[in-house]
Amino acid sequence: GRLNVLANIVGKSYGQIFREFEGNVDPSTAHGSGDVKYHLGADGTFRGRDNLTVPVHLTSNPSHLEAVDPVVEGIVRAKQDVLDKGEAGFTVLPVLMHGDAAFAGQGVVAETLNLSQLRGYRTGGTIHVVVNNQVGFTTSPLAGRSSVYATDVARMVQAPIFHVNGDDPEACVRVARLAFDFRQTFNKDVVIDMVCYRRRGHSEVDEPSFTQPLMYDIIDRKRSVRKIYTEALIGRGDITLAEAEEALRSYQSHLEKAFAETHDASTQPIRITAMTAVDEKAVSSIRTAISMETVKTIVDTQLNLPEGFTVHPRLLPQLQRRAKMIDDGTIDWAMGELLAFGSILMEGYPVRLAGQDSRRGTFGQRHSVLVDRTNGNEHTPLKTLPGAATFYVYDSLLSEFAAMGFEYGYSVARQDALVLWEAQFGDFAGGAQSILDEFISSGEAKWGQRSSVTLLLPHGYEGQGPDHSSARIERYLLLCAEDNMTVAVPSSPAQYFHLLRRQALVQPHHPLIVFTPKSMLRLRAAASHVESFTDGAWQPVIRDDSVERPRRVVLCSGKVYYDLLAARSKRSGGNDVGANADDVAIVRVEQLYPTPIDEVSEILASYGVGSGGTTDIVWAQEEPANQGPWPHVHMYLAEGLPDGVHIRRISRSASASPAAGVASVHEAEQAALVEAALAP
Repeated sequence: GRLNVLANIVGKSYGQIFREFEGNVDPSTAHGSGDVKYHLGADGTFRGRDNLTVPVHLTSNPSHLEAVDPVVEGIVRAKQDVLDKGEAGFTVLPVLMHGDAAFAGQGVVAETLNLSQLRGYRTGGTIHVVVNNQVGFTTSPLAGRSSVYATDVARMVQAPIFHVNGDDPEACVRVARLAFDFRQTFNKDVVIDMVCYRRRGHSEVDEPSFTQPLMYDIIDRKRSVRKIYTEALIGRGDITLAEAEEALRSYQSHLEKAFAETHDASTQPIRITAMTAVDEKAVSSIRTAISMETVKTIVDTQLNLPEGFTVHPRLLPQLQRRAKMIDDGTIDWAMGELLAFGSILMEGYPVRLAGQDSRRGTFGQRHSVLVDRTNGNEHTPLKTLPGAATFYVYDSLLSEFAAMGFEYGYSVARQDALVLWEAQFGDFAGGAQSILDEFISSGEAKWGQRSSVTLLLPHGYEGQGPDHSSARIERYLLLCAEDNMTVAVPSSPAQYFHLLRRQALVQPHHPLIVFTPKSMLRLRAAASHVESFTDGAWQPVIRDDSVERPRRVVLCSGKVYYDLLAARSKRSGGNDVGANADDVAIVRVEQLYPTPIDEVSEILASYGVGSGGTTDIVWAQEEPANQGPWPHVHMYLAEGLPDGVHIRRISRSASASPAAGVASVHEAEQAALVEAALAP
C-alpha cells in the first residue's frame, strides 16, 4: 500500500522508487542516519483527470503503527491555522490509513478520535481508511478484539462507518466519494472499512498458512482484484479483451523500462546527511533580553480588563501583584513566563500552549485565560497585545500519547511558532514514550524532520509521593545525542524566560525539554529582578560568586539548589565555626544537554580546582542514585574535570520507585542529602 500511495497519489516516479530499492539514494535527499524506505515521508502533487492539482504530504512514520495518527492531525491543524480561515478553513484534509488489528487494538486510535471535535484540536474531520485484511500478522480477529467489527471504536464519536468489499473497486470509489462528501458537509470524522485480504505473508519470508491455513486455502483459490474487475468491464462491454491485454502489457513494459534504467545506471555511494548541529556562537549572539517598555506593555494586559468583566475575588489580588512585581524586584515564575510569551508574540512569533490544565496552570499559577465570575465569559489578556502574533492556549483532553503527538506534528508544520506541551505532572509524559522515542528524539536523524516542540514537565521532590515527584530526567538524557534536543532545568524565572525566548528565536530548531518547578513557583528566594529580563541571557551554568577558594564545589540542578542555599545560610548563622559551610560553592548546572562541559570546566578552574585548590567535587541531586541527572553527569561531565579530580555523588539511595510515598521518610532523606552535601 505504501508504494501505491507514493506512485499514484503523491506522484513519485517508478524510477525513483526503484532507485531507492536498489540502494541508489539521491544524496541530496538522504536523511540523517536514515530509516527503512517504507517509513519515509514524501511531498508531491496529485493530478486529477481534469488537470486540477492537489498538493500531497505523506508523513514519515515509524513501525509503531498508529503512533503517527495524532502527528498527522497536528500537522493539518498547523496548516489550517496558517491559512486562518476560521470555521470555513478546513481546506486541508487529513487521511489516515489503518490496519484492522491496529485500529481495534491501539489505544492512541481512541485518543485521536477523541481529539476530533475539541476546540484546540479540530481539523474539520478525518477520513479513516481501514485496510481490513482480517488478520493482524498472525493474530486472528478472535484474539485481536472484543468488538464485532474492527471499526467499532469509531462509534465513540458517532462517526459513520462504511463497510465495503475490497473486491469491488467501483463500490470502494463510491464509498470514498460518500465519505468525502460527509466530511465536507459535517466536518466530522468518517470511516471506510475496506474488507479485503492479504495475499502474501507479513513479510517476504513469512508463510501465513502456518497460522491461518483455512483462510489461505481460500485466498489461494481467489482470482486477483484486477482479474475480477477486468472480467466485469469486458462482460458489460466497457472494454474489449484485446484492450485489457494491451493495457496490461503497456503497464508492465513501463515498469520494466523504469527498472532496467535504474538497474543499468551507475550507482552512487550513499552519503548520510548529518543532523543540523547547534551553532553555539550564533545562539549566543541572539538577544533574548527585552526593553522595559515591553515589560510594562505586557504587565498592562493583566490589569486592563474589559469593561464589566468580573474577576474572581480570590484571583484579583494575584493579578494586581503582577504589576507590583516589577517595582518590588520579585518577579515569580508565572510572571517570567508571561513576559516570555508576551514578548515572543510582540516580535511576530505565534505561541501555542496545550496541556491538561494549562490555561489556569496545574498549580494555579498561570491564569492565561480569565473566566468572568458572574457569567462564565472568557478573556485572554495576551491576545490584547497590540500588533502581536496569535496566542493559542488550550486545556487538552486527559491524554498524553495523542496530545503530545499532536503538538509534535504542529511544530513540524509550523516552524515559526513556539509550540509547547505541558504535563500535569512531569512523570505523566511516560504515557507518551513512543512519541518521545520515535519522533521527538529521533525524527530529524531518521527522516530529516525538524521539530521545535517544547515539553514543560513539572519536577521536584516535595514529599508528594512517587507519582508526583520525578519527571524522569534520566530517560530524556538517555535519548540525547548529536545535539538532537536541549534538556534544561532552569532555577529562576529569568532563566526560564531567556530559555523560552531562545527556543523561539534560534534557527534551526530542535526540541526542548524543560523540567519546570512546583513549590518553587512561589518561592521568594527563586524570584528574579526585572533587570534580569531587560539585560541578561540564558546561562547553561551559574557560578557561585560568594566563594572564591572553596573547600568543596557542589554541582546541582533545580530545586535542591535552594535547599542547599538555605541550609548553608543557616549554618553560617550558628556559633559552631566548624559547622559553617561558607566555603562550599554551590554551582547550578541549568543545561543538562548539550552537556556544558566547557562552562563547568571554566568555573572549576576559576576556583583553583586541580591547580592547588580543592579536589572535592560533588554532584548533589534529590533523585535516587540510579535516576535523575547523575548517570549522565557521571558519564559525560566527568570528562571535563582536571587530571586527578573526580566527581562523587550525594543523593538518595538507588531505588526502584522514583520517590518515597511517606512525607516523613521524604523529609528525612532530604535532610540527610543536604547535610551530606555541606558537612565538613
